[in-house]
Amino acid sequence: MPKLIINGQEKEYPRGTTFEEIAHEYQPQYKNQIVAVIYGSRIRELMKKVDRDENLSFITTADEIGNNTYTRTALMMLIKAVRDVAGRTPAQTIIDYKVGNAFYCRVKADFKVSEVFAEQVQKRMEEMVQEMIPITKKGFPLADAVDIFGKEGMEDKVRLLRYRRSSEVNVYKLDDFSDYFYGYMLPNTSYIKWFKVEKHHEGLLLNLPSRKHPDEITESEPREKLFTELVRSTNWGEMMGVETVGDLNDAVCRGDFDNLMLVQEALQERRIGEIAQKIYESKHVRFVMIAGPSSSGKTSFANRLSIQMRTYGLNPHPISLDNYFVNREKTPLNEDGSYNFECLEALDVEQFNKDMVALLNGEEVELPTFNFVTGKREMNGDYMKLNPGDVLVIEGIHGLNEKMSYALPSESKFKIYISALTTLSVDAHNRIPTTDGRLIRRIVRDARTRGATAKHTIAMWDSVRRGEEQNIFPFQESADEMFNSAQIYELAVLKQYAEPLLFAIKPEDPEFFEAKRLLKFLDYFVAVDSQSLPKNSITREFVGGSCFNV
Repeated sequence: MPKLIINGQEKEYPRGTTFEEIAHEYQPQYKNQIVAVIYGSRIRELMKKVDRDENLSFITTADEIGNNTYTRTALMMLIKAVRDVAGRTPAQTIIDYKVGNAFYCRVKADFKVSEVFAEQVQKRMEEMVQEMIPITKKGFPLADAVDIFGKEGMEDKVRLLRYRRSSEVNVYKLDDFSDYFYGYMLPNTSYIKWFKVEKHHEGLLLNLPSRKHPDEITESEPREKLFTELVRSTNWGEMMGVETVGDLNDAVCRGDFDNLMLVQEALQERRIGEIAQKIYESKHVRFVMIAGPSSSGKTSFANRLSIQMRTYGLNPHPISLDNYFVNREKTPLNEDGSYNFECLEALDVEQFNKDMVALLNGEEVELPTFNFVTGKREMNGDYMKLNPGDVLVIEGIHGLNEKMSYALPSESKFKIYISALTTLSVDAHNRIPTTDGRLIRRIVRDARTRGATAKHTIAMWDSVRRGEEQNIFPFQESADEMFNSAQIYELAVLKQYAEPLLFAIKPEDPEFFEAKRLLKFLDYFVAVDSQSLPKNSITREFVGGSCFNV
């Protein structure tokens, strides 16, 4: 009878008891649904069994790991439901993007997705919930797993597994449907209580609960500009023949990396040129406001945009909103007493508007510089006056918020939202979260420029994301243009820099689970040297060697 320490108390359970049985016993003590456990130093799915003495704690849908477990299971059910509804007509589901709390899924078939089809998929998923269909997990030798997915017509998984180092692959089975998922799953379909399927553009939108509201569906506001930018990047990937990690690995191993990299860089440069042209054609624009979440490559983008603006005869001047931070003693505090540098109140909004209006009126203004060592703004004789053709390129997280530039006429501003919107997928059913790409970027950059450990960067990431959700994402659709800074090849380059930093995190560290997850993710990629990257590449902002001051 193994002894388990649960919530500080010791309890005995027969060897072979499933974690699901124990979770049912403790569920009344938890507000949100228990979906996994931490068993000693490892995360375990509920279908797994007790086999030794150990500490045990629970993961719910209010935890990020739990929310992701719920999401993966719901997506597997969607893929299965599409197949069931399509019947004898072959239908391949591709999980493309996350838009708000919903996932956009393409359906490749000989028919067009209709409202009726979406309703039928919704109904089939509801039936699956009622049927409580078990989801099983079994390890197969690599060759056998490749054979299973080949018979399922999943060539993307066959290509992915070609580069797998492990000799065994875990295969999940839902009724007669087998699949591979990067992450944990639930033991049966009855756990997926909240979802809504609807037609969206040419595909399906699966609305799911957020981590903040795990027991309800929070439908997202329409994000058509974001969706359009994601489609653009997906089309780039299709054009280059790289939609999944397996495709990227194939290109690297064929010796096509340099060509792929140059095409990606050219596509981004052309897009930056298109944005510069629109700024030039907007004759009254004097302020280009750039905002985006952490590690989006804002600095490299602003420099490259400035160069393109010069080709139209404009004279851009970069300004960072960070220089308008209030003095440290006036900085608002978080609940834990730490400084809140993310909120609008951390900036001297009034002084910024006063300076910008004066510049717009043709006056000469002395611009401040914030000293991050002393925590104070300084005036160092940086005088500026706007002449014909001069445009201020202003970068900062609040750039899209109208409250930041309330005194400036709308026609004088051109707003740009930038983010690393990863459209490359592990395979057709396992998308790469954009936050993962940005987190890996930041781990690499923080280590290079700040001497920060991966443990430190991961520990603060939740706080960073909360700030983004409050101060950036709500304003993204107000942008005049969006730019996707994700580069289809970048994770193959970042891998060699990130892995040693992640391996340094110890099992006893709270950040260990996240480090382990990221290491498993990076293991899918064949690494590439950064030597051939152009000096102005956005990836250079993170790995070093940029021609810009980043």
